[in-house]
Amino acid sequence: MIVTKARPVGKPGGRSQPGRGTVAPPTNPAEIRNVVLIGHSGVGKTTLVEHLMAFAGAINRAGSVAEGNTFSDSDPVEASQQRSVFLSACPLSWKGIVVNLLDTPGFGDFVGELRAGMRAADAALFVVSATDLLDDTTVALWEECTAGGLPRAVVVTHLDVPRADFESALEAVRQAFGTSGGNAVVALAEPIHENTALIRLLGHDDSASDLQRGALIEAIIAESEDEALLDDYLGGADLDESVLRADLHVAVSRGHLHPVLPVSATTGLGLEDLLDLIVDGLPSPLERPLPQAWTPVGGRGPDLACDAKGPLAAEIVRTWSDPYIGRVSLVRVFSGTLRADVSLHVTGRGKAEWGHPDHDADEKPPMLLSVGSEPVDEVCAGNVCFVARLIGGETGDTLCEQARPLVILPWSLPAPSLPVAVAVATRNDEDHLAAALERLAIADPTVQVERNTMTGQLVLWCLGEAHADVVLSRLRAAGAAVTTEPVRVALRATFAGSADGHGRHVKQSGGHGHYAVCAITVEPLPRDSGVEFVDKVVGGAVPHQFIPSVEKGVRAQLAQGLIGGLPISDVRITLTDGKAHSVDSSDAAFQTAGALAIKDAAAQAGLQVLEPIEEADIVINDSQIGAVLSDLSGRRARVTGTEPVDSDRPGGRSAIHAEVPTIELVRYAAVLRSLTGGAGSFTRSYLRHDPAPGNIAGALLANR
Repeated sequence: MIVTKARPVGKPGGRSQPGRGTVAPPTNPAEIRNVVLIGHSGVGKTTLVEHLMAFAGAINRAGSVAEGNTFSDSDPVEASQQRSVFLSACPLSWKGIVVNLLDTPGFGDFVGELRAGMRAADAALFVVSATDLLDDTTVALWEECTAGGLPRAVVVTHLDVPRADFESALEAVRQAFGTSGGNAVVALAEPIHENTALIRLLGHDDSASDLQRGALIEAIIAESEDEALLDDYLGGADLDESVLRADLHVAVSRGHLHPVLPVSATTGLGLEDLLDLIVDGLPSPLERPLPQAWTPVGGRGPDLACDAKGPLAAEIVRTWSDPYIGRVSLVRVFSGTLRADVSLHVTGRGKAEWGHPDHDADEKPPMLLSVGSEPVDEVCAGNVCFVARLIGGETGDTLCEQARPLVILPWSLPAPSLPVAVAVATRNDEDHLAAALERLAIADPTVQVERNTMTGQLVLWCLGEAHADVVLSRLRAAGAAVTTEPVRVALRATFAGSADGHGRHVKQSGGHGHYAVCAITVEPLPRDSGVEFVDKVVGGAVPHQFIPSVEKGVRAQLAQGLIGGLPISDVRITLTDGKAHSVDSSDAAFQTAGALAIKDAAAQAGLQVLEPIEEADIVINDSQIGAVLSDLSGRRARVTGTEPVDSDRPGGRSAIHAEVPTIELVRYAAVLRSLTGGAGSFTRSYLRHDPAPGNIAGALLANR
């Protein structure tokens, strides 16, 4: 029987005294593998990273990464969350290949960190548990990989748990992930029933399942460029294992084959096989397409190649503050060589949706550190590193040569849909908050900051409740004593009908008096028409020079509000008549008369409270349509349509289009996550203001 037995963690073959090894910086992109680990929370991604590093001798023992052996894991906010919420990077060396393992959060709120890790990687290890069913969140993460075009292998963990079932996990993975585009999801090895050894399906082992081995070999042959290989296989010839492994690499790199490997990190089962798969089966940076480079003014730049001698083009994929050396950036070098003795240029462009301004700035020579945190002199194309002490670099920015500035457009990010209103107690706290928000914007582009002039609130738009908790923790850790408060919506009011109004401001005090009289007619207008002012005075009843005064007084009163301080909109005010005095009339007097006239008209016609309505586009699994529609009904939503969404997800996907009052969407991001198990998503955009029902209007005014 050809098997790989479980070895004690930290004792790989050929190392009698393993310890934390210094990974020499590679000079050839072919010697690099950048691999992002993706999977739902709790499947063991971070544990797997630690045990792989211990097995390869990169650290003394599993667990020491979390004790602060890398910059990426030193954030106190992550420690307080007791789960991974940030992208981290850890290096090891295996068979002369440098492997950069990029560990991502598994919770859906931190998809920004996930996409940053995908941008830095050339392949993914998709991690699932042998003890849990594949939920919708896991399938959504797989679709993130598909959308990013990442080649990937699947790792089945937790084989040491009594209820583990590799065969069931394999079948679930095949059903969930192997149905799109002819993709093949096949086992690369099988655990024996004691889960203490692996059977390699490409080895010449009679105990291996013919069905499993046949599926693997056929999937490999389907991508082979050797047309004779299929004939040999059908003819019963023994196939050269080295040829099959070379074709396996091709199939995985093309993204058409996803090998599945059983692994138990804590017992060491499959760790060596997984490291072999990473270095032999996953693509190097030379085999992956690079993003397009542009000039800072928007012209097309050179076509980048993963060449250490090419033009420098590197991208910041994550930024944070280290208490000892200041700003630190995790950087992927796509082209050229990043050198510690050469000045840089930083460009940032096309990030309006992130709330970051465009910028181009020169930087002094950087401080370079390997992903293992050792100082290095240079970093070649294809590698990942830390860059410290950049003054202007932000997440998503491009690092390039001062003489040859380039920009790589940042990766796409989901629009945050959960508003969190924050406030501070003192002016000193406001200063701390401003500084903390600046640091937050640099580090986390998924947060959008809105200063709502209509409600007077500072609103942080987040991806979900867990993301909001992290954002608030980061602000407080930066010294901003923020508290949260209920989110208010931007209400308006309008006239319930047409009415005439009369304004009379006449005062005599023995000296220069005040005299102004005006008559107006008010008519409601269609929604979002604003305020119109029309002059229809005849015969000079209101002198020409005072007509703007009446308009100014009317508009000021409408802006100040006539009910609950709500601004009035969607009305036409027509000045029809008035009176003036040759001595006592003035600009101020007619402003006051105009304000009195609009109040009088409001008393005659009555007012309506207008609440904002948004268009919500909700994408869910077909099986969840009933629950989501029922919930929307309780939110006073008007469903305008449903349509199928092009998706390979089993069971199908649909989009629901609805018009929903904004107040009903304040916590909807959390509600939808709960209703759909994390599988649902939605976008929102302002549509119009509509009259609020009487009971709702009263509640909205009370909340103000």
